[in-house]
Amino acid sequence: MVGYPWSDLAAASLPELTTGRLLSSWQLDVPALLLVLVLGSLYGWGVLRLRRRGEPWSPARTAAFTLLGLGALVVATMSGLAVYDHVLFWPAAVQNILLDLVAPLGLALGDPLRLAVRALPERASGRLRRTMTGRLVRVLTFPLVSTALVLATELTVYFTPYFATALRVGWLHELMYLHLLAAGSLFVVPVLTHEQALPAWCTHPVRAALVFLDGIVDAVPGVVVMTHGTLIAGAWYLHHAPSWAPDVHQDQQLGGGAMLGIAELVALPFLLAILVQWARHERLQSAALDRRLETELVPAAPRPQSPGPGPLEAPDLVRPWWETEQSDVADRIRRQRR
Repeated sequence: MVGYPWSDLAAASLPELTTGRLLSSWQLDVPALLLVLVLGSLYGWGVLRLRRRGEPWSPARTAAFTLLGLGALVVATMSGLAVYDHVLFWPAAVQNILLDLVAPLGLALGDPLRLAVRALPERASGRLRRTMTGRLVRVLTFPLVSTALVLATELTVYFTPYFATALRVGWLHELMYLHLLAAGSLFVVPVLTHEQALPAWCTHPVRAALVFLDGIVDAVPGVVVMTHGTLIAGAWYLHHAPSWAPDVHQDQQLGGGAMLGIAELVALPFLLAILVQWARHERLQSAALDRRLETELVPAAPRPQSPGPGPLEAPDLVRPWWETEQSDVADRIRRQRR
C-alpha cells in the first residue's frame, strides 16, 4: 500500500523531470510484469504450436502484439511515466491513455483470439468459440455498449474519487490499470479480430464508421480534463508536487492535451487497419466468386451423337448459378447482366 509518508519521501527525492530522465527512469511493477509474461508466453506458445504443425502465422501480427501491445503495457506501468505519476498529473494521464487505447490496439492487431482458436485442441477451441459468441460477451462487445463503457471508464477514473484513492492505495492503482486495459479491449479486439462476437449488420463499412465515431468519443475525456476548472486529485498533487513541478492547473492542462493528442493519433492507424481488412475481404470474395463462375460455366459433356446424316446438336451448357439461386449477390448479377 502506498501511503502519504512514503510518497512525501519519494517526491522529495525525485529529480526534476527532463526528457532524458523520462526515457531512462524505470521501476519494477510486479503485477504488471506478471501480466506481460503470461500474455507473452501464451501468445508465443500458440505461434510455436502452429509452426510445429506447419501452419503459417504472420510475423507482423506477432510484432504488433509484442512491441505495440505488450510494449505499451510495459511503458505505461514501469517507465518514467510510472516513476513520476504520483507527483505530476500529466504522466498519469499518459499512462492511462496508453492502457486504454494504445495497448488494446496492439494486442488486437496481434489477433490473439484467432491464434487461440487455431492453436488450442479441438475441445478447448470449441469452448473458446462458444464463450466468445455467448450472450454476455455479445452484450459487452456490442459496438455502442463498448464505446460507452470506454467513455464511462475514463470519466469515472477522473471525476470520481477513484483516481485520487488509487494514488494512495497500491492495489487499487494496479486494479485501475487492469480496468483501463479491459475497457479498451472490449471495443478494439472484437472490431479488429473476432467477427463472430459482432452483430451481422456490423460489416466493414459499418466498422469503419464506428471507429471514426469512437475516435471522436475518445477525444472527449482529454477535452474535459484540459478545460475542467476543478483540479483532478488536486489535494494529492498540491501536497506532493515537488519544487520544480509546474503549476498544478498547467499540469492538468498538459495531461488533458496529451490525452487528446494520443487519442487522435491512435484513431488513424485503427481506421487504416479496418480499411486494410475491408480491402482484403473484398479481394477474397471476388476471388471466390471468380472460382465459382469458372467452375459452373464449364460446358457439359456433349451427348452421344447417332451415326448418320443430320445436324449436330450443340452441347448443353450448365445454367449459371445466379439464374436459379435466390441471394443478394445473385440478384445483383442478374440486374447487371440485364
